[in-house]
Amino acid sequence: MSDNPELPFQTLVDALLDQETPFDPRYLHHLSDLEGEDLAALLEVWPQVPLVRRQALLEDLIELAAADNLLSFENIGRHAVSDPDGGVRTFAVQLLWEFEGRDLISLFLELLKSDPIPEVRAASATALGLFVYYGELDRLPKEKLWEIEDPLLKAATKDQSELVQCRALESLSYSGRAEVAQLIETAFTSGDHDKMASALIAMGRSMEPRWEKTVLQMLNSKIPALRAEAARAAGEIEINDSIPTLVELTEDSEQIVRAAAIWSLSEIGGDQAQHTLEQLFQETDDDLEADFLESALGNITFTDGHEPFSLFDIPEESTEDELLELLISQDSSPEAGGNGDLNAEQSEQDGGYMTDYDPLSEDEDF
Repeated sequence: MSDNPELPFQTLVDALLDQETPFDPRYLHHLSDLEGEDLAALLEVWPQVPLVRRQALLEDLIELAAADNLLSFENIGRHAVSDPDGGVRTFAVQLLWEFEGRDLISLFLELLKSDPIPEVRAASATALGLFVYYGELDRLPKEKLWEIEDPLLKAATKDQSELVQCRALESLSYSGRAEVAQLIETAFTSGDHDKMASALIAMGRSMEPRWEKTVLQMLNSKIPALRAEAARAAGEIEINDSIPTLVELTEDSEQIVRAAAIWSLSEIGGDQAQHTLEQLFQETDDDLEADFLESALGNITFTDGHEPFSLFDIPEESTEDELLELLISQDSSPEAGGNGDLNAEQSEQDGGYMTDYDPLSEDEDF
């Protein structure tokens, strides 16, 4: 929360309307979980907020929500999707990507079908991917899944915007529909780098072994974006033969490629992947990279089914008894949190689409 939790909401509203003064970023937290009178006050003045500020505000809220999952700007996003400006609508849809209410399906479908701005349609296509994924897990009725997939299939082949086609394909990649594999193949063989990148994303999300050969070849692409997406796909499909190349890519000149290779090694697992991640962790002097590598090391622990303790905490000359004592102390200490906390940590690392929690089950049936 902000440094001043007692801030009167009218002060925030006045600040939004004050074009002469930059909007204080400390106010952003006060926009979380808006409802009642405060929400009504914001909606009343929303059309008066300058366009540039509306766009910048939503962009800031997207970044803030990504950094702190305890914050929710859903009500603002739901209102802003009807803004007359396409840029605001695009940011509003992106702000709603993490929310899983069933009523959002019809909203995203309407925007995908009829919004005149390609970026809005593309963002909506991306948003629908979550519901395709849930449909494949039988968490949506089949008829509802078809209502989502059919417009996505149309967008992937007939939308006038290549951006929309790519995002629709990426969302369809969770689907088991027979048409999807051919769409992936067509996009990949198009020669267009953006479509090829989307095809690689789709290959990874499909997790089908049929794409292993293609992904392995693209790990050596001269195009950084394609190397990165191929590296991600190798991890999602869990291609063991990709490990030697992924190890090399952890030294790639492009940060996006290095990050993708590191995380994919943590998804595939094995001794070589473990050793590589440990070595990178020991050698890095960058705090952000160290944090990322620590997360990857935590992920590979679960991938390989090892006990969740840090190898770096073990003294080099520990005797067998000392090692046993260390394991017992980590397992039983309050800081370790017990198995319940470890399972919660794993759930967080799995990411939004891979959780066992079914938010759709809490909504009423269609």
